[in-house]
Amino acid sequence: MAEQTLTNAEDAVTTPEGWDSVVSDWSSDQRAFKNVPWGKAMMWIFLLSDTFIFSCFLLSYMTVRISTTVPWPIPSEVFALTIFGESIPLILIAIMTFILISSSGTMAMAVRFGYLRDRKKTTILLIATALFGVSFVGMQAFEWTKLISEGVRPWGNPMGAAQFGSTFFMITGFHGFHVSIGVIFLFIVARKVWRGDYEVGRKGFFTSRKGSYEMVETMGLYWHFVDLVWVFIFAFFYLW
Repeated sequence: MAEQTLTNAEDAVTTPEGWDSVVSDWSSDQRAFKNVPWGKAMMWIFLLSDTFIFSCFLLSYMTVRISTTVPWPIPSEVFALTIFGESIPLILIAIMTFILISSSGTMAMAVRFGYLRDRKKTTILLIATALFGVSFVGMQAFEWTKLISEGVRPWGNPMGAAQFGSTFFMITGFHGFHVSIGVIFLFIVARKVWRGDYEVGRKGFFTSRKGSYEMVETMGLYWHFVDLVWVFIFAFFYLW
């Protein structure tokens, strides 16, 4: 009985409790990241930090819009396009949103066929996702060009509140930058899949364990995050 009490006392001393236990588990990589590829874990951490940045941007936008005393431009009028003599509100934004959401579907299928080790279908779907991204960025460039030609600047706006230009270019530009980087990585990963780098475990950037397509899934996490952020931008900036 005395020996058991002594053993329990020793366990109480050596086993960390509270926040010390959390830190111990994560730092020792025994529970939190057990059997999780290092690249995927780092991607989740990066996406978490990026979530804070986009959240700050959107919160700043909402604060500015609520507090400004100058009338805010009406998005349905600002982002309208004239087609065959008719002004159609938000038509370009709707197409951009459809394209980006569709790219999430092709990305999800690429991950599935990657784990099935179907190189051809995985490559085609990755390239299709990248082309969707290129189309999105191209439309965003057209949108920027249109607003700039109408006099909208980061420091001014002839349609109303001056903060409209600064928040618009900051938020959509930062998101467009993410999409552009994602497109580059998608083409790189597609090339490596097509060459069979993940089958033989060829050394180089964006590689993973031999016979594993973990990098395709990691790329999918990033791309789905970019799509999800756009849903919030679309809701708060274009529909509000």
